[in-house]
Amino acid sequence: MIRFIGSFFGAIFTMLTLGAFFGAITVGGIFWMYGRDLPSHESLVQYTPPTISRIYTGEGRILDEFARERRLFVPVSDIPDLVKQAYISAEDKDFYTHHGYDAQGMVSAFIDAVKSRGEDVRGASTITQQVAKNMLLDGTRKGVKGIERKIKEIILATRLEKTLTKDRILEIYMNQIDLGYRSFGVAAAAQTYFNKTLDQLSPGEAAYLAALPKSPGRGLRPVQEYDRAVDRRNYVLGQMLQNGYIDQAVHDAERALPLKTVMAGDYESYREELPDRTYFTEEIARQLSKDFGEEEFYNGGLTIRATIDPELQRQAEKSLRVALEKYDRGLGRWRGTGEALDPSVLGSEADWRAALAAVSVPRDIEGWFPAVVLEVGDREMRIGIEGVEASEAEPQVVPRNDIEWMRGSFADNFKAGDVVHVRRMVKDADGSFIRWTLRQVPEVQGAFMAMDVNTGRVIAMQGGFSYQDSVFNRATLAKRQPGSSFKPFVYAAALDSGFSPATIVVDAPIEVNTPQGLWTPKNASNKFYGPTPLRTGIEQSRNLMTIRIAEEIGMETVAGYAERFGVYDRMQPYLANALGAQESTVFQMVAAYAMFANGGERVEPTLVDRVQDRYGRTVYRHDKRLCADCSATSLPEGKGLSLSSDRERVMDAITAYQLTSMMEGVVQRGTARGINLPVPVAGKTGTTNDSKDVWFIGYTSTIVAGCYIGYDNPRSLGSVSGGGFCGPVFESFMKEAIKKYGGASFKVPPGGYFMKIDRFTGQALPGDATGDNVVSEYFREGADPLIGLGVFVDGGFEMGQNLPLYAYGETEADQGSRVTTATGETKVIPKKADFGTVSSGGLY
Repeated sequence: MIRFIGSFFGAIFTMLTLGAFFGAITVGGIFWMYGRDLPSHESLVQYTPPTISRIYTGEGRILDEFARERRLFVPVSDIPDLVKQAYISAEDKDFYTHHGYDAQGMVSAFIDAVKSRGEDVRGASTITQQVAKNMLLDGTRKGVKGIERKIKEIILATRLEKTLTKDRILEIYMNQIDLGYRSFGVAAAAQTYFNKTLDQLSPGEAAYLAALPKSPGRGLRPVQEYDRAVDRRNYVLGQMLQNGYIDQAVHDAERALPLKTVMAGDYESYREELPDRTYFTEEIARQLSKDFGEEEFYNGGLTIRATIDPELQRQAEKSLRVALEKYDRGLGRWRGTGEALDPSVLGSEADWRAALAAVSVPRDIEGWFPAVVLEVGDREMRIGIEGVEASEAEPQVVPRNDIEWMRGSFADNFKAGDVVHVRRMVKDADGSFIRWTLRQVPEVQGAFMAMDVNTGRVIAMQGGFSYQDSVFNRATLAKRQPGSSFKPFVYAAALDSGFSPATIVVDAPIEVNTPQGLWTPKNASNKFYGPTPLRTGIEQSRNLMTIRIAEEIGMETVAGYAERFGVYDRMQPYLANALGAQESTVFQMVAAYAMFANGGERVEPTLVDRVQDRYGRTVYRHDKRLCADCSATSLPEGKGLSLSSDRERVMDAITAYQLTSMMEGVVQRGTARGINLPVPVAGKTGTTNDSKDVWFIGYTSTIVAGCYIGYDNPRSLGSVSGGGFCGPVFESFMKEAIKKYGGASFKVPPGGYFMKIDRFTGQALPGDATGDNVVSEYFREGADPLIGLGVFVDGGFEMGQNLPLYAYGETEADQGSRVTTATGETKVIPKKADFGTVSSGGLY
């Protein structure tokens, strides 16, 4: 009997031993089979999560942020203990003691899976397992696939525990996890839900964030599922109490508090603190995505220092908008926003305010408010204004005299429910309210850009009337004909080819046979003025002179200059392109003019001063100049920093000064003579055929700025010009820019001498000559200035026999009948003195 009992228990022991052995082999085989082809967990050693890239001003104020996943990476050492304790309590209270998995929790989850026949494989995942699942596996939870994923999860978790520290695993988890509302990681979530940094969170707020991993995005939303969100927050608070992270008093106080969030309107959204997206920041994103790659820009956590000057950016926006709106109102047509509210909501203020807030209209125009038409009358129109409460001091009505600029009456142009824009009209003297006035986004568009002539730093850029109305950046993307604003490049090529500002060029009719037919270019005035000095040609923007110059020096030479300055990547060498027929952008033209302003040195335009990676390392810096004194602790009194540069010279310094001096004449007495600024200014207007595009680009010794205006689908602007339309935009902006950046006389380079000449005839004048016709020109030493009527440049074209000898030109009051002598006396020129009579006497 005893022998039998011993044999029985021996058999049971053997069976148990063999069962355990084969069970172990089976489990080992399963783990071996599923562990063979798992992704490498070692990649997490170098974990770099997708992180927000942010753009800042030079003073450190945030301008914009770009990301595909909104994440702010925070090292585990910078995450407050309270926040870590909340997540550990909610997700994995034994995190710091287990080896990657929770066996007891897994048994419970297994039982639930069996009961649901494999349809619900849930829970029991430690923080380590969640990292393995989120970073290395898919999220399958159903059926056999779910069981297989759980096995892989456990295998990877044990490997992670052997490779990474607990703190590193927690750091990855708390920075990677999806917490809803496109917020990834605890730092971004704290900002999204509470507009707070992690160290500002209360225990209850930390507990709510720790509850979200169970149901990110839906299920625990703070408004729609408020009660469930509070219950789950309170559960986490209870776990924190149980684990000894908070005491009973804190627990009870936090449970009693309501859940206040940004979504419920309890806190202002962090987005309210961000400026509206602008053409400037969008262009930075476009350029850096190209330079660094989209993946690095949107996910790399870059810190970008922009070159923008916020005050002058606002001035650029204002200056361009004023000009566009003035032109638009002059047309007298009301178009409005094209949006309207259902009349059924107009009876309730709460209803129409909610409906108006949902309408997509531009809200980035300074001083403008969206509004809805509530009632249309004969003498006034009652409106409701977004974000503004009605008051007796500022009644929300538009009077009849406000629409005198538009055709028709209130009834002709408006109906109840129309969404419009309005702004306050106030008195200039004291800012007191006059009335609400209607506004509309103009159909005509434009662009403006300004940059430092020495560094290339773009300080302002406006690509249209409103970014929210049209995101297309016309400053960098709109290719338009620059017209006469291109002419300085023709004149620069001529000056480097032996011309001087006093060289006489024939202003006479031209006919050119082309494959498309006979081309007969004309001056803007439809007149011609005979032999004229180079200076007057650019001051008065003479087309015929420009064509003769281009033909004389060769269009290949002109094209070479245009490409060297970056106006075009490749210029077609056709004569019409000497008049700006080939398209370019404001960005390219302004950058090219900067090289005239700085004396002929290459300068690359940039919107970015510096880019740093997520670790603070500088990966791009625009300013490559060397500073010999920057490391010194002090400098001798009166001595500044010494900066050196090896920038390429793109044009001769004397040429740059001669051209600048000639373009000063454009502003003083030429096609841009309406511009009035307190420092020396040079520039050039541009007006294309039928005034489809108008330009002005000008500069001081410190700042260059350019403006383009035209319809997106080109059509005539009517009787406007570059000087009259774009000139005021430039002037308005530069008045503010000069206050900040100053301006001085343009630097005169060595190697030349000044001589006074008559700007109509090119004749040399005595040094003491004065008068409106006298100008002091700068000539190269040793070079023949080609002064007077002895040498004409005709470009090889035939000339008629009735050209005037010389004439004042289209902008002079007396059209060539009077001149001022060197002594200041006025003399009358015989009306019959023309090129035909003079040349018959053998003068030419």
